Amino acid sequence: MNYKESHTLILNNIARFIDLTELEKQKYLSLLTEIKVKKKAFLMQAGDIAKYEYFITKGCLKVYTLDEDGAPHISMFAVEDYWTGDMASFMTKEPTHYFIKATEHSELLGISRANYDLLFQEIPKFERFYRILYQRSLVSYIRRSNHGISLNAEERYIAFKKKYPKITNRITQKDLAAYIGITPEFMSKIISKVNRM
Repeated sequence: MNYKESHTLILNNIARFIDLTELEKQKYLSLLTEIKVKKKAFLMQAGDIAKYEYFITKGCLKVYTLDEDGAPHISMFAVEDYWTGDMASFMTKEPTHYFIKATEHSELLGISRANYDLLFQEIPKFERFYRILYQRSLVSYIRRSNHGISLNAEERYIAFKKKYPKITNRITQKDLAAYIGITPEFMSKIISKVNRM
């Protein structure tokens, strides 16, 4: 994605929640850093301190933790027009527990903590934007936790497919299983069953 397209994508994302003047748009864009991540490379690993909040302009990344046996537990996939990162580590400057790995060649726009703070000073309406962003993220997290408790694996897969139709065909069955919380073999059976429905 070229420079102009990536900027249009992020500005359109922001425009859903706040209105910016042309001057404010240019100021915001000047605070962003372009980041490229090759397929299978890490954007962030457990133990790192999150230096940026990220907006994806191209590609797909997975966010996950590892259990004590080294098995991955994927908490989200992030594709174009999504935000990702570890807000807790970004805010507290404490090490993250998450890994963020590119499953495709990916391009992102990042805002550093220093520029984030500067943004709020210079364009206070961004406090509203990020508040909405974090609220939506929290709601999504709560819903996902509730699904983990109240839905069986097949229902979780159907809910994922319905909510994220553009992501389903871009991730491996193994990663999907790590997101749903089941083995790849069981995931295969569920996909076959749902596809026959």
